[in-house]
Parts: sequence; C-alpha cells; structure tokens
Amino acid sequence: MIVETKALTKSFGKKVVLDGLDLAVPEGAVYGLIGSNGSGKSTTIKLLLNIIRAGSGQASVLGVECRRLRPEHFQRIGYVSENQEMPEWMTAGAFLRYLRPFYPNWDSERESDLIDRFALPLEQPIRALSRGQRMKVALASSLAYRPELLILDEPFSGLDPLVREELIEGLLGEEGSLTILLSSHDLADVEGLVSHVGFLDRGRIAFSEEMRDLTERFREIEVVLEGAPPLPARWPEAWLGAKTAAAVVRFVDSRFTGEASLREVQGVFPSARDIRVHPMSLRAIFVALAKQERERERQAAA
Repeated sequence: MIVETKALTKSFGKKVVLDGLDLAVPEGAVYGLIGSNGSGKSTTIKLLLNIIRAGSGQASVLGVECRRLRPEHFQRIGYVSENQEMPEWMTAGAFLRYLRPFYPNWDSERESDLIDRFALPLEQPIRALSRGQRMKVALASSLAYRPELLILDEPFSGLDPLVREELIEGLLGEEGSLTILLSSHDLADVEGLVSHVGFLDRGRIAFSEEMRDLTERFREIEVVLEGAPPLPARWPEAWLGAKTAAAVVRFVDSRFTGEASLREVQGVFPSARDIRVHPMSLRAIFVALAKQERERERQAAA
C-alpha cells in the first residue's frame, strides 16, 4: 500500500478527532476519502505529511513511517489544499521557476503542457489571481515534477462549476501515472473521478472499497403493494432506511445481488404488485449509511 495507517489516533484537548483509523490506499488508485466536515479528513492528511503528530498508532507513506519523512521523500509527493499557501508577491511564472531546482524530476515539457492545459496567467502576481486560477497554479506546480503520490485536501471547495470541471479533467488525464488521495465532503465532485472510496465517520473508516463494487451492491428498492398492509416486524440487516407512503415501501438494499435479492423482496412482500430497482449515486449511498449509523447511535443511547 502506498498509504497505510493502523489504529491511528489524534485528539485536540478532549476532542477525539481520529479514533483508531485504519486506512489503506493501493498504488495506482484514485482514492476518495469522503466524510462530512469535521470527520477528520484534513487531520488525517496532516498526519500523513508529518505536519502534526499522532497520539498513537502507525502511519506510512511510500513505505516510509510518516515521522521519518525527509526532503527526498517529499520530492515524490505532491500536495494541494483548499487553503494553499503560495508567495503572493510572485507571478505564477516566477513561482514555477522558483520551484524547479527543488525537484530533480521536474519535467519542463510537462510544465509547459500544464501551463497550456490550465491556461495559466504567468505574468500576473499570485495575489491578483482568482481562487480557481490559484488552484490551477498549485496543481500544476505539484504535477510538474511527476510525483508518485498526489494528496488533495478539499481541492474543489468554493470553486465555480467550470473551474471544478477543468481541474477534474486535468486529474483524469493523470490516471494511471500516479496514486491520488483526495479528501472531499462534496461527493458529486469526486464520483466520476475516484476508483476507490473510503467513508470517514467520526475518526474511523466505516467502509473502504472499490467504487465499482460499492455502486453495484447498493440499490434503492421500491415496492408497490396492494393497499397499505402493515410492514414486516423483522427486516433483513442489509435493508436500510425504510419509508412508506400509501401503498409504496422504499428502502436501500446494501447487499444487492440481482435475482437473489429480488426473490428475497418478494418473499418479504408476497402481495407486491411491482418491485422497482434504482441505481444510486455516491451521495445517496453516503446519506443512507450516515442515517443508518445515526439511528444505531440513537438506539444505543435509548
């Protein structure tokens, strides 16, 4: 694994931010670390980059324990955040020229390609650039030296849709050439980009799997009944968030397997007039899981 943590913890005072985090990012993946604001995404990234220290547990990047990262390791890691700091008095072009000597693998042809791809205004001071232009400069400066790992912390936050799309297209052009770890709370931005996804909830990974497998096993089921009979007392554990409206029952099947799942639905609702199956977006899956987790907490506290 190019990024890995085991039982990682971090607290700020009495506030527990990471609580036994186990994270594994395979080489070559575009891994989306998703979760609501405050779930611990940025803290995780800062620990991986040795910006802050963990309370306990282990973390490694590029096979190196994070606390032992040295300049030669950071020459292989790119990093872009929503609050990227750059020397604002420099022009964009001067900033790129300034960075070149720090990275032995700096590729001038690649730099030129990135400048053209993002239409970078090289003669303007960074302070005069829009937020979207600044993010393009930051991304170009991280890609020009061909890193093995690119870490992106909420890179699309606050950007207009066109700039978001341009950045995503730029990242899609990098697929296969490096590993990308991308944190975001805006699931629509990452859905078409990531190959793997991990859901971070209150300092722990609730699930982590390939995006393809995740979207294949989640389905919204809609059952049309005769009249409005009472719902079954017991539900399969994989069925989440049941709702009723007149003679229609809707729920999420988190272990959908095609015909076998349809037979299970028919067995629970033998009077069903119609059973409809709908694919789900990453956002809808995230919401269903988050609601289920909150309901479990409520029941445990009752």
